[in-house]
Formats: sequence, structure tokens, C-alpha cells
Amino acid sequence: MNVLVTGAKGFVGKNLCATLKNIAEGKDKSFGIPADITVFEYDVDTAPERLDAWCRDCNFVFHLAGVNRPKDAAEFMEGNFGFTDVLLTKLEAYGNACPIMISSSTQAALDNPYGRSKLAGEERMRQYGAKTGAKTLIYRFPNLFGKWCRPNYNSVVATFSHNIAHGLQIRIDNPDTVLRLAYIDDVVAELIAALQGKEHRAGDFCCVPTVHEISLGELAAVLGSFRAARQEYSLPDMGDALTRKLYATYLSYLPETEFSYPLCSHEDARGSFTEILRTADRGQFSVNISKPGIVKGNHWHHTKNEKFLVVSGEGVIRFRRIDGDEIIEYRVSGDKLEVVDIPTGYTHNIENLGDTDMVTFMWASECFDPDKPDTYFLEV
Repeated sequence: MNVLVTGAKGFVGKNLCATLKNIAEGKDKSFGIPADITVFEYDVDTAPERLDAWCRDCNFVFHLAGVNRPKDAAEFMEGNFGFTDVLLTKLEAYGNACPIMISSSTQAALDNPYGRSKLAGEERMRQYGAKTGAKTLIYRFPNLFGKWCRPNYNSVVATFSHNIAHGLQIRIDNPDTVLRLAYIDDVVAELIAALQGKEHRAGDFCCVPTVHEISLGELAAVLGSFRAARQEYSLPDMGDALTRKLYATYLSYLPETEFSYPLCSHEDARGSFTEILRTADRGQFSVNISKPGIVKGNHWHHTKNEKFLVVSGEGVIRFRRIDGDEIIEYRVSGDKLEVVDIPTGYTHNIENLGDTDMVTFMWASECFDPDKPDTYFLEV
């Protein structure tokens, strides 16, 4: 199958082409599409003669090219209607009535230069479909967001993410303004569905089935919390779909010099203990390093439970129920990765039996709270 993508270097086009290439190379089988796909990537700097050949040979068209921030308002009609007319004329000239999708906008319902140009493109598409019998799919996208979207252009999520990640000010005129947002991965999934003839429809238009709503003020607060989360070693609620998608988007706008960030390590002669992540509902993740011969722990918990995983070195984890005398031992080693649960009501310790540092990855069901540590010293 030959797939023509116009606007291939734009936000949606770049994400779509990346997915289509993964399918073609057999790297992504999640969509259930055979890997016999050739992608024709057309953009403003592509040689015109290539468009002719691709219009002749394509089996499906994703028409994503358009103009939304021209220097002159007259360019709206030229870029959105004019190129659509050129594309459809070429397809018709070759008698190629393959399915074609067009990227329109909710602005097409408004009386402004951009909206009128998008509406004209829609009407030209409908006329083309009626004349040639080609299947036409018109999508009026809401606000889109995700990786590779250009900041300070036409996406508030991209602009806010970029500015917050770079420590710059953001501007909010009305925090109560409600945004309707579609995530780029959801958009691409819908376009792949359309390629398979499984598009979603709402009345006269095709649509992305997953759309989120959030106020401008809430959006700024959520994105701002991501910047603070690094300093607190915390993660947002990944159980919330919009938060998860916004977090993935925000990270893509980090300055390239700030992909990493330091952790606070508590060190002494015994080794070190370093918190990695704190979560509101999934506990705390840490790494513990013990020097040879060192014993750590000798405490128990009422409610807090833990998981220990030794990833380097060798040692022993000992348990004793606080009202009993029997000592239970588990030998642990980085050569045999296994998780040891630390139940409540058992005092426990971990000893490094090797001659090198022992590294243990630890998870606790609760983040450490100095005002309520739920940690009581008692020798095993």
C-alpha cells in the first residue's frame, strides 16, 4: 500500500509518518496492519514532480498540509483551499479515486479568515467525493498536543510546556476558558483506523473518539506541578489519562541540558540511602548501598510494607516476628534477581556478606513522613 502524507514535516504529519514507518519496518504490530506500506512524504520543500507521481501511485491520502499562521491573511485561502484544490485536481487527472482524509479544524464553523479557508477546503473535498466517488474523510480537529508540536505558535499546551520547562513566564487571559484537547497518539491511532476503513464519525465529520476538557487555569497548574515534581522527587497521578499525556508532552520540551537532575543522597560510613521517586498513591522508590560487613535496618513497621531487590553484591535479609524468637533468613544476590517482601510486624535487617558494595533497590508502600515514620527500632 502506498500512503501519501501531505504536510509530512508538520506536527501531525511527523508523528503519523513515524508510526507508518514503524509499521512498514515491522517494529509496530499493534495496529494489525501488514508491513507492506510505502510512505510518500510531501511537504512545502518537496519537488513538485514528486507530487504528480505520488498522486498517480498512492492508495490512500492523508492531507495534513495547511497554513495557520501566515504573514498575510490572504495566504489562508491559498494555503488551505488552494493546495487542496491542486491536490484533488492531480488525483482526478490520474483517475485515482483512492480514499482521502483532510485535516480541518473546529475553526471552520467560525467566520474568520482561517475558518473560511478551512470551510472552503471541506466543501472542495465534498464536491470531489461526489464527482469521483472517492471516499472522503473530513476531520475537524480540536486543539492538539503532544511531542514535536511547535511552541509559541498555535498550541497553548506546547507554549505552556516549553515556557514552564525553561523557567519562562506564561500568560493567562482567562483561567476559566475551557479547552478541548486531543493527544497526538490518539489522533494517530484514529488516522491509522481510518486507513483500515474503521474511522469514527460524528454526524457529517470524522472524529477522534478521545477528547479531554480542562480549563486554562487548571492546565497551567498541572504543567507547573511537573516542574516542581522534580525537586520533590515525585510523580503525578499516572492513573489519570490526561495527566499522563500532559506529563509525556511536558518532558519533550525539557531543555536538552536538563534531561537529568540530582538526587539527595544520605551518606555515612555504612554506605548511602537515596530517594528516587515519591508518589501519592504508589509509595516511595529508593536505592540503598551497603558497605561490606554492614548491617542496616533492625526495625519494624505497623502498616508500612516494603520490597527489597538486591541488584549488585550479595547479602542476607533476616526477619523475626516481634513477638517471637525464630529468625528467618533469605540469601540475596545480584546474580539471582528476586524480590523479598518485608511484611508488617516483623523486625528485619539486611547485611552485606560480600567484599564489594551491595546495591539494593527498595520500594516502600508509604513515602517517609518524619512526623509519622511508622519505624520502630528492634534488633532482629
